Amino acid sequence: MVRSELIRKLGDTHPDLSFPQIEAAVAVILDEITGSLAQGNRVEFRGFGSFASKIRNARMGRNPRNGDAVAVDRKQVATFKASQQLVARLNHKG
Repeated sequence: MVRSELIRKLGDTHPDLSFPQIEAAVAVILDEITGSLAQGNRVEFRGFGSFASKIRNARMGRNPRNGDAVAVDRKQVATFKASQQLVARLNHKG
């Protein structure tokens, strides 16, 4: 599912809300999640999973085309851990 599909689905289930209202709500939610992760905080949705940010240290990598060594800078990445309920539902146990 992509963002536009999510907005359309929300519009289908909540016909009392206009497209711009739904689009703005989705934007605010995603901006808050992104901002919180950028500050190093954890974001948790009970029954779904949690997002966290993690620092990956600088390292030497390899260019897959020619095998040359390439310096990879330190960076912050987002991680996701699915909840037990989500995993059970995906495996048809819930």
